[in-house]
Amino acid sequence: MLPIALDALIKIAVVIGGLMTAAAYLVLAERWIAAWIQDREGPNRVGVPLTKIRLFGLGQPLADGVKFIFKAEYTPGHVDKGLYFLAPVMIFASALAVFAVIPFGGLLPGNIFPASWGVSEPINLVIAPRLDVGMIYVFAMGSIAIYGVVLGGWASNNKYSFLGGLRSSAQLIAYELPMGLGILGVVLSAGSLRLDTIMQQQAQTGAWNAFVQPLGMVVFCVAAFAEATRLPFDLPEAEQELIGGYHTEYFGIKLMMYLVGEYLHMITAAFLIVILFFGGWHFWGLTGSSDTVTWTQAILRIIVLNVKVLGMIFFFMVARWSWARFRYDQLMSLAWLVMLPMGMVNIAYVAVWQEYGEQLATQAGLPPQIAMAVCGWAVLVATWFVGASMAPPAGDNRPRRTPLEPSFPMNLEIPEGAGR
Repeated sequence: MLPIALDALIKIAVVIGGLMTAAAYLVLAERWIAAWIQDREGPNRVGVPLTKIRLFGLGQPLADGVKFIFKAEYTPGHVDKGLYFLAPVMIFASALAVFAVIPFGGLLPGNIFPASWGVSEPINLVIAPRLDVGMIYVFAMGSIAIYGVVLGGWASNNKYSFLGGLRSSAQLIAYELPMGLGILGVVLSAGSLRLDTIMQQQAQTGAWNAFVQPLGMVVFCVAAFAEATRLPFDLPEAEQELIGGYHTEYFGIKLMMYLVGEYLHMITAAFLIVILFFGGWHFWGLTGSSDTVTWTQAILRIIVLNVKVLGMIFFFMVARWSWARFRYDQLMSLAWLVMLPMGMVNIAYVAVWQEYGEQLATQAGLPPQIAMAVCGWAVLVATWFVGASMAPPAGDNRPRRTPLEPSFPMNLEIPEGAGR
């Protein structure tokens, strides 16, 4: 068996290298997707320098990285230098630290390695497999990321940055509550805070939480978009209004840490959505459901999990170029008046089902998971119907003209010589 420290160091090196590469090339993928949606050409010419090889634009992330590294490091004189340098480090470190508890697959059989390596037990594809409070750890690291954004806005001593920090603090705190309620239903069903246990529970029952808890999935996905500050929830850095928001005064490597941290948050959100609601590595008839796996099943589980995550990231990117940004009052109203009540309804439904529903379904001779899925979708439809009927009509405070009022003055005096 490998020493625990060596095992963790190998996993950390692989995860950090993979995440940095993924963040770089996901930027390229998003630019391609944006070009596809907008019916134009994306990056397709950056390749190997001093040669005619273009590599279909695959050299673009390398060019961007070199640009950030060699860009002039300028620190404005009006900033609070201590907090100014600390803020991007906090958001970047917290974005990386979250992945200590996120599994990248199931278990790898230990008997595939040479005997001289001393590896006989299965290898868990998690950096910290012994941490039993994985979801609480994720929330704790997410809270540190909020400090990184707020401190960046405050330390910049800039009105645009300050407004971005205020927006971000209100937004992230507001959407953490419905996000927590969306997760609680999953935790109640699995009986554990461990992400690998949640995946295993969905694999054993064969019912993904997206099917049996659709209301919780909707609440969590919307909150995850807001927590990742992706469109239509990107008010903290809205370029059209705040020139970049909380990172307006940042340049070079410090700006790159902010931008990479944002992409890492999106990757984290995609992993959590897939693990909590879409079965993680599980796929019917392909990956099995037991802890003991063959080498083929272990590889298939890694592939299935990462394909699902890439599909969710694609959805994030398509949403960015498809939906308009919310107004700030709409953003906060959605959190407090829509998502929070829906999250409370979901947790109440799951608690009642855990206490009474499964037993009643068994007594009635119905498969418990099918019965729970039917009840879950019924709760979603009922919640939507009640919420839509109780919602006030949309208000519009724009001034209106009467039918007889002209849209332009009729008594305009034409100066002499005009039109000659």
